[in-house]
Amino acid sequence: MAKFLPPEIVYVMVVLKDRLQRARQASDRGSMSAEAMIIIAALVLVALAVMGIVTAKIISKANSIDLG
Repeated sequence: MAKFLPPEIVYVMVVLKDRLQRARQASDRGSMSAEAMIIIAALVLVALAVMGIVTAKIISKANSIDLG
């Protein structure tokens, strides 16, 4: 199968396979603390809220444009 793929794709696959193997062998997997997960969840919620507000304003402005 590898002979049909471009060399760049094969290289990326080899690198990813090596990294996955190293991660499985490592004793410390770098698990996240509960505090970090709470902070990340809060940041995601803030980002979604900002995205919703900006989207609503853009749609409102687009609907207010009179083409006639």
